[in-house]
Amino acid sequence: MELYNRYPALRSCRFEIEETVSILEKALQKGGKLLLCGNGGSSADCDHIVGELMKGFLKKRPAAVPEAWKDNGEAVKLFAQLQGALPAISLSAQSAIVTAYANDADPDMVYAQLTYGYGRTGDVLVAVSTSGNSENVLNAVKTANFLGLKTVGLTGGIQSKMDSLCTITIKVPETETYRIQELHLPVYHYLCARLEEYFF
Repeated sequence: MELYNRYPALRSCRFEIEETVSILEKALQKGGKLLLCGNGGSSADCDHIVGELMKGFLKKRPAAVPEAWKDNGEAVKLFAQLQGALPAISLSAQSAIVTAYANDADPDMVYAQLTYGYGRTGDVLVAVSTSGNSENVLNAVKTANFLGLKTVGLTGGIQSKMDSLCTITIKVPETETYRIQELHLPVYHYLCARLEEYFF
């Protein structure tokens, strides 16, 4: 596969990457959605992932006109300007509720609260943390687990609290924050490309 040829270091977590593809495909196939959370650069990565999933990434994705409106010219014209989307929500991008909950309640429970509010059976929480020990991210994972969601961790090569909490954890083989982030990007681009290929 191109990913492992371009980034040979990622062969060490190939099983976890491929298992994540399967988990995400199954969830989306059954009508689930992806919730994503992280802090700082990992928060930006969550936004980036959502951007690749909610519109065309490597392929053109014509939007499907709802069956009931296929004979409606206006609907056909409107949907011709839309793109196929895979439902994904970056929890950190919602600044009003994030800051309100952090101010009024507990900053370490912000993502847990949003996971509780959005999470439904069949959804997947993708938790991005270079350390694997960010309390607000771990609390979201715990909440997702209690709600019956699958959980995917994306972290670095050092042992962390996230390892035992997630359904599957992709641990890229780096230990410095910026180097971990450098390997996170090709991993999630690969995941997005695989999902796009599967669904479109």
